[in-house]
Amino acid sequence: MNSEHSLDNLFFVESVSPAVRGLERIIEEIAPTDIPVLLVGESGTGKEVMALRIHRLSKRRNEPFHKVACTALSPEVFETPLRENGEAEKRHELLRAGTVLFDEVSELDQPCQPKLLHFLPDGEALPHEGQLHARVISATRRDLEEEIKARRFREELYYRLNGVSLHLPPIRHRREDVPLLMNFLLAKFAAQFGRPVPTLSDQTMRELMEYSWPGNIRQLENAAKKIVALSDEHLALDDFQPVALHSSLDGAPPARISLKQAARAASREAERDLILKTLERTRWNRKRAAKELQISYKALLYKLKQIGMGDSEDSLSSQGERG
Repeated sequence: MNSEHSLDNLFFVESVSPAVRGLERIIEEIAPTDIPVLLVGESGTGKEVMALRIHRLSKRRNEPFHKVACTALSPEVFETPLRENGEAEKRHELLRAGTVLFDEVSELDQPCQPKLLHFLPDGEALPHEGQLHARVISATRRDLEEEIKARRFREELYYRLNGVSLHLPPIRHRREDVPLLMNFLLAKFAAQFGRPVPTLSDQTMRELMEYSWPGNIRQLENAAKKIVALSDEHLALDDFQPVALHSSLDGAPPARISLKQAARAASREAERDLILKTLERTRWNRKRAAKELQISYKALLYKLKQIGMGDSEDSLSSQGERG
């Protein structure tokens, strides 16, 4: 079994989260095209998995998938003639067909930004000599619009990369997927370590769903790995998790919060669930969803941005909203 491909399916096809299922529908629409995609999400939310998903559903699926770490790029990569040396080899890779993921594009040095801008296709039918031939996907954990305001990122480069912007929800916004993700990861590491697959108690699974997971999927992977390695869920989580999670596993009372704070948190969660379920029912038509929710379209866009599902480009969503 190809575990990476299984994780791909787990994130999207098998997800029970309305937010992730909505993203899957968008991906199915854009994957066959060559429109540039900008993936925005916190560290560990699965941006590379999503890029691979787009590649596998595209017409370039049988061509190479390249991941380029923007922190390691230098201006010379875009200028070096194709001779036998390290920088030339990097440039030669970029000129090949397929799909290229520019990982953490917000970390690109300012001298590199105009070089990359010149290197990218500009919308013409065929790239000219020396331009990138691959389909472009970029990933960032930063808000590039804020980076532009701070003069750390070129506005022209942002618009060249941002054909469609997709926001990946963090684990705390897709809690319903935690049991599915954890059980998959437990089986994966049990197979790697030659151990039986652990069965977590209902109490532990509830605590895992309630935890905020600031490290997202990577942190969840580390937790699953320790559970399998130690063969003891309580010992593994006591060693791994912050006090907020493992103290409740040991029966200690949770941190004190006011009734007003609890009511506010419950209200936000209920609002988020209602919005996502309405979007799913209206096939992600935001104008229809706003009408059903009896709020303005602008108010819905603001609330989507608050829950990590905002899209700075309306080009894709407007296709569904015209239907």
